[in-house]
Amino acid sequence: MNSYMDYILTQLKSLTAIDSPSGYTKEVTDYLISEYKSLGYAPKKTVKGGVLVDLGGADKENALFMEAHVDTLGAMVAEIKENGRLRLTPLGGLNANNAEAENCRIHTRFHGTYEGTMQLTDASIHVNGKYNDTSRSFDVMEVLIDEKVSSKKDVEALGIMAGDVVCFDPRTTITRSGYLKSRFLDDKLSAAILMGYAKYLKDENVCPKRTLYQHFTVYEEVGHGGSASIPEGVTEVLSVDMGCVGQGLSCKEHQVSICAKDSGGPYNYDVVTSLIETAKRENLDFAVDIYPHYGSDAEAALRSGYDVRHGLIGPGVYASHGYERSHVDGAKNTFLLLKGYLG
Repeated sequence: MNSYMDYILTQLKSLTAIDSPSGYTKEVTDYLISEYKSLGYAPKKTVKGGVLVDLGGADKENALFMEAHVDTLGAMVAEIKENGRLRLTPLGGLNANNAEAENCRIHTRFHGTYEGTMQLTDASIHVNGKYNDTSRSFDVMEVLIDEKVSSKKDVEALGIMAGDVVCFDPRTTITRSGYLKSRFLDDKLSAAILMGYAKYLKDENVCPKRTLYQHFTVYEEVGHGGSASIPEGVTEVLSVDMGCVGQGLSCKEHQVSICAKDSGGPYNYDVVTSLIETAKRENLDFAVDIYPHYGSDAEAALRSGYDVRHGLIGPGVYASHGYERSHVDGAKNTFLLLKGYLG
């Protein structure tokens, strides 16, 4: 077990180090393709840009489709201001409060990458008497480019333009006590867990009873990541995404969360029941919760018209869409739930 957890944590660090906000995911999917080939699989890039992997298994007419997303929150240049600063528009649910004072990278289409910092407009507290009273939004915040620029013309000369992607530092840290702290644990922690499960199948020469697929989606944060690419014979979609931690919910970072309902409605009753029964049988530390503000790739599949059962599990993650925190035990419990549920 320890070797698989080491592998999962190594993959987590590798994945979070790759910038991949929605719409800018080629580098991370190329990485996944390479890693799965090294494990002995034959991954395929979907037309939409995701990665589909057939893990094998006996029953192709009752196949299960696991999904995790490797697109993250980020931003895009909306305007080059006359003073040489950049106004951004968010990609996905990035909150301006959580982006303030963060280092970032501006990936231009044709002229390389530049560094910068997201700040409140007029961010010097010794100068701006309204600093504390200003409600943070992308309309009152800007990126300062780490180049000697003071005008729109200066910035345009660098090759920066509207539509360029802006990525924020993940600041990935694994503490001695096992806490995982990083941006984009949603959902790169779950992606790393799926990679660990794929490695386990190969290492232990396990042939699952059902044919299993893994799909790494690249548009989950904008709502349509899981709306395509499900093969024939799939009867069940299991989204492996972050488990919510917060007031009114029982899940903690050390646990695997099983979602019974989110903002899109209830998950399949029988699937949820089977997941709970598996967690109990395997003596796992788990929680069952209802997520108030959440949607998943599994729901995107149903909205696209697929006739499948659906479920959602994931390691508990606190401070979602900000600087998030989980724990190695939450990842372990999620891995073991997959292992026990999929057979």
